[in-house]
Amino acid sequence: MSNMTGIKMKAIAIYHPSKVVENDFYIEHFKERGKDISHFLEVMGRKQRYIIDNEDENGLTMGIEAAKRVLEKAQMKGKDIDYIIFSTQVPETTFPMNAMYLHDAIGADHHTMVMDTNANCAGMTVSVEQASRYMMANPHVHTALVVGSDYNSLIANPEQEITYANYGDAACAVILEKTEEDTGFIDSIYFTDSVNREKISYPAKGLTKSLKGDADIRFIDWLPFDGDMAMPPTYEMFETMLDRNKLTWKDIDACCFTQFALSNIHKVQKQFDIEDEKIIYVGDTYAYTGTSSPFIALYEGIKSGRIKRGDHVLFWTIGAGYQLVATLFKY
Repeated sequence: MSNMTGIKMKAIAIYHPSKVVENDFYIEHFKERGKDISHFLEVMGRKQRYIIDNEDENGLTMGIEAAKRVLEKAQMKGKDIDYIIFSTQVPETTFPMNAMYLHDAIGADHHTMVMDTNANCAGMTVSVEQASRYMMANPHVHTALVVGSDYNSLIANPEQEITYANYGDAACAVILEKTEEDTGFIDSIYFTDSVNREKISYPAKGLTKSLKGDADIRFIDWLPFDGDMAMPPTYEMFETMLDRNKLTWKDIDACCFTQFALSNIHKVQKQFDIEDEKIIYVGDTYAYTGTSSPFIALYEGIKSGRIKRGDHVLFWTIGAGYQLVATLFKY
């Protein structure tokens, strides 16, 4: 048996709902509540977002559609997949896991491992990293399908612009494959500080109080906190990872960062003097899609020709509470 240790991103695909909602709707919505969110939308970098507006779609259906599209693009069948991970922070069910429905929808085989993951908005990045490392360690797992899908507008709080006006709905699917080529997953690094663990909550008062008491289970609750605290550890993570892989910023061809706030991307760009053409920004089109966010940037970067095979791509995102993760791939 050949020693295949490279983990290549074989194919990527996305799905989003057809309904487009532009900023005007949200500006008017909050104006009626005595708030002007125009500057907020500018800082976050929003113009439009895709929103589910029917009863037939949800996070699971979006994920299934993205998965079918990526299999078609890769010219693969469900039976070719050894490992399925469904990353979501808005699961359609917890029993059974969403990945079980996905297994059925694509006709995956009996040997295929399935699991759901939730690392909040960092989820898909974490899942791709974890799948890559697991595949490198397990000689019997050659392919993985990682899906990230969040039905964000379902739980977005109409009284809080940080979720209601900032989120969009979308799914992304990636197929990872072992290869003998000099390509694929290179490295990853994490930073966790649980200082903000009570700032972003869903269910807002916890599941027990929501089901046994009278707490509202409908909306996420987002309390103010200083998001800038995540920037110094982010800079340190990047420096550590580049240094230990003997790379410089000149070697990085594309940056697929969280699309949560354009202002944060600009801070990283200024800190390291990164050229505009290396920054893939799609938050003006998709808004913030949660778990799939950096990979939708990857998808659009590939589609536009800005990311090509052999390019070094740096991913970075943040999960509630908070956790930072950065990963490095040779696409």
